[in-house]
Amino acid sequence: MKVLGYQLPGMSSLILWGLLWEIVGRLGVTFFIPPLSEVFQTLFSIIGTPVFLKAISETAYAFVAGVTSAIVIGVPVGILMGKSRLLDELLLPWVNIFLSAPLTALVPVLMVLFGFGMKSIIIITTLFAIWIIILNSRAGVMQINRSLVEMAHCFGASPMDAFTKVYFWAALPEILGGIRIGVIRAVKGVIIGQLLISIVGFGALFELYSANFLMGHFWAVLIVLFALAFTISEFLAYLERRVRYYASER
Repeated sequence: MKVLGYQLPGMSSLILWGLLWEIVGRLGVTFFIPPLSEVFQTLFSIIGTPVFLKAISETAYAFVAGVTSAIVIGVPVGILMGKSRLLDELLLPWVNIFLSAPLTALVPVLMVLFGFGMKSIIIITTLFAIWIIILNSRAGVMQINRSLVEMAHCFGASPMDAFTKVYFWAALPEILGGIRIGVIRAVKGVIIGQLLISIVGFGALFELYSANFLMGHFWAVLIVLFALAFTISEFLAYLERRVRYYASER
């Protein structure tokens, strides 16, 4: 970030917003925004409690299971759509529909089909993440230089060899980009699932703290959630930069 021609450190914007948050909290403009220093004090007081550890373990389990399912299903489906025009024409309209549709409306259906437990939360998390992963994987395959595929066939590569050694690696930058966005969407999905399907994990803490007007506790849990999502997103962005040379070779 540049101000008056001077390059500021990368975390300057966060520090600026943190100072603004602290000022607004100290002025007492609204009870909903306590001072940031108070939020961090609350965070350090609850972060090791059994209730918080149980909540983060339940949220992490649903999140990891949902994201893993989205990747395991979404990447192969996206690659196959990029390879097969028939499959692409059959599935692409549905993928676009689910990507743009308000998936929260599916929560009552999932509750009827799969109950009020962790299974429904994992499924809604998967649904939030999978569609963008499919589209990005498809886009990556469609941009592959066809000479790579023809060369693999000339050397006797089987369809599975072409899938695992050509399509996947050549489309890897787009695949990682889709996974990064899917992870961000999965964070929303797991919290929505925990709030609407079964009041567990971070969803239970949000419900408890907001109902009792414990805004310091509420914001402390929200900061932890944002920090986890940001860390995972930045790690995947780092992997994208590391494999970017595949795109230039492609």
